[in-house]
Amino acid sequence: MSDELRQTAAALVAEGKGILAADESNGTMNKRLEAAGVEPEEENRRALRELLFTTDGAAEHNSGVILYDETFRQSTADGTPFPQLLRDQGVVPGIKVDTGAKPLAGAEGEKVTEGLDGLRERLAEYYEGGARFAKWRAVIAIDGDRLPSRYCIHVNAHALARYARLCQEAGIVPIVEPEVIMDGEHTIDRSEEVTSETLAAVFDELREQRVLLEGILLKPNMVLAGYDCPEQPDDQEVAERTLRTLRRHVPGAVPGIVFLSGGQSDEDATTRLNLMNQMGPQPWEVSFSYGRGLQAAALTTWHGERDKVPAAQAQYLHRARCTGAAPRGEYSEEMERELVAAS
Repeated sequence: MSDELRQTAAALVAEGKGILAADESNGTMNKRLEAAGVEPEEENRRALRELLFTTDGAAEHNSGVILYDETFRQSTADGTPFPQLLRDQGVVPGIKVDTGAKPLAGAEGEKVTEGLDGLRERLAEYYEGGARFAKWRAVIAIDGDRLPSRYCIHVNAHALARYARLCQEAGIVPIVEPEVIMDGEHTIDRSEEVTSETLAAVFDELREQRVLLEGILLKPNMVLAGYDCPEQPDDQEVAERTLRTLRRHVPGAVPGIVFLSGGQSDEDATTRLNLMNQMGPQPWEVSFSYGRGLQAAALTTWHGERDKVPAAQAQYLHRARCTGAAPRGEYSEEMERELVAAS
């Protein structure tokens, strides 16, 4: 079992590849469809995922795809189940298993992620259906010096570790995602402090609960200033502070770090990832697990219209190529203009 976990984790951070996060809940995806002028219904959710998963050439840049439960059970128009479609392309199917962040009792303004009840049984079903990795997202909010509380950090770290151990028991690689939210006016100093405290707590719990570090991936936030902070760092500072924080807290046994985009623009998320990979070899692979950062342009181009599928797929492939160059440190602004020049 441990060999399978190691092999899957290594495959997910193969050189020049990253993970497409297509695990938006129905509610979240419906909001994005509506914003793009598309009717928010199951068929359109399915059609968008098919558009992405059937894009020729995307598998050269995507090692895995995280699915939502509904998507995991859906198929292409010709009847091919999505997990099988991905496997046939050499892409590892994954599954989101948490049930969302809920208000944390006794901690106003803070949340804890739920979904541990019945998780062992659900993981067995997902493994049977072809899933080989999973994701669980914890949400840590910053509000000046008031939040987060140690209580919130440690409750979420404990849940992440319980989830991770259950995944490994089922032969599934857990993506551990402790996201420090960048909404607010906090400085990059405060972001680094909270991210450090969060990662320290998470790895303490992972060790305590006997999680095989060689069989996980970490999906952290980059260290940014709050989006409403008047003093915004440049890309170089973001890359340097993020790597410094990770080196202090993430053991070298972890095979890979796959960043979330967290509301950054497509170009910002890619540029900062690229800079980190230009700063010399790290103890772990440094890649991506982006959702909006890969899908947004395709969705707005598609607009729910069948005749626009090729143009939307071209947008998605362009974004996948640009982002896939960043783990090799080979991304450039010139790449962003290639699609325009070709059209």
